[in-house]
Amino acid sequence: MKQFEVPSFYRSPLISKVKAQRKLEDPRKKDFSPSELKLGNITFVIARHFGFCYGVENAIEKSYKAIYENPNKRIFLLSQMIHNPAVNEDLISHGLQFLQDTEGNQLIPFEDLNNEDLVIIPAFGTTIEIEQKLTAIGVDISTYNTTCPFVEKVWNRSEKLGETDHTIIIHGKYKHEETRATFSHSSQSAPSIIIKDIQEAKILGDFILGKIDLHSFDQIFKGKSSLHFDPKKDLSKIGVVNQTTMLASETQEITNYLREVMLMKYGVENIKEHIADTRDTLCYATNDNQTATLALMETDADLAIVVGGYNSSNTSHLVELLEQKFPCYFVQDESELISKEEINSFNIHSKTLQKLPYLPTKSNHRIILTSGASCPDSVVDGVMMKLASFVQSNEEMATILSEMK
Repeated sequence: MKQFEVPSFYRSPLISKVKAQRKLEDPRKKDFSPSELKLGNITFVIARHFGFCYGVENAIEKSYKAIYENPNKRIFLLSQMIHNPAVNEDLISHGLQFLQDTEGNQLIPFEDLNNEDLVIIPAFGTTIEIEQKLTAIGVDISTYNTTCPFVEKVWNRSEKLGETDHTIIIHGKYKHEETRATFSHSSQSAPSIIIKDIQEAKILGDFILGKIDLHSFDQIFKGKSSLHFDPKKDLSKIGVVNQTTMLASETQEITNYLREVMLMKYGVENIKEHIADTRDTLCYATNDNQTATLALMETDADLAIVVGGYNSSNTSHLVELLEQKFPCYFVQDESELISKEEINSFNIHSKTLQKLPYLPTKSNHRIILTSGASCPDSVVDGVMMKLASFVQSNEEMATILSEMK
């Protein structure tokens, strides 16, 4: 695996040791059981896989390379590099500016750019339409394009499906940058439609089986399908791809469900002509992180803390899994840990930050800890250290840390 040149302040003294030890013990990544790290009276149960993935490290490396190699140029980020506030704020501190927000709303008009400017395409990629606008201006968008290769893999798979006359079903969030980009690319080669979950997949299934009419279908999927999309014709031969940060298990559930629908409609002897096998589009990092999170659910703990940006799709899915078993708190960094008694936790359902009690009143604690793919390990370190400081004295913490060196 390539080693990226990521600024040292994103690395961590504690988490890096945990990861290095697990890599030594399990180089082929066969064991998804969590690690345990004891800091005084707190035992942290740490996911086997979490934090920066290949695509994120690649994006960060290229972004800082653009800064260092072009000191006299204006450099713009098309939108948030990744969904983590610490990373984006640091890039802004180096003079970079955002052209759009995460939903594609313009912050700086493209007309303000000139052919001397650089634009960094984020890890999520971008639409063909935006690429064409920037290229027409003469802006360099290729030298520091940070589109994740696993996102590009989905685009390439979609193109291949289009060549065999499949319609592309995209499992993703309609307003997410990656889904908008994938939709733009897939629509070039095939009819395409976006569904957000298994419930919307079942609406597709009901239409395919003739259980709902075209009007009902259009009410649900208006604006979420490609130009001239004809569900009567275009849903007879399909393939499912996904926004790489969605729950892999849900993408597979959607695919399995639609396969059953096609079996009912066309019979087992014709199934290969009506739905493609697209398991190869699932992102390895998303899959590993989610599998490691499922392994966390097999252990016992007082609570779980997930660290990451509040607009991070992959991080919210880790919360979604863990909250099924544990009191689960979602924080973007150590500043959300107010005291031993209170924590600011982001509610993924109401999209609000809530001040909650969290640490149980006892002397020893077991706390599950993980983070999203766009969260620096140094931020996880900060959360861990602050939690430990609530139940250990400064002298005790100093002794613990010295013994770990």
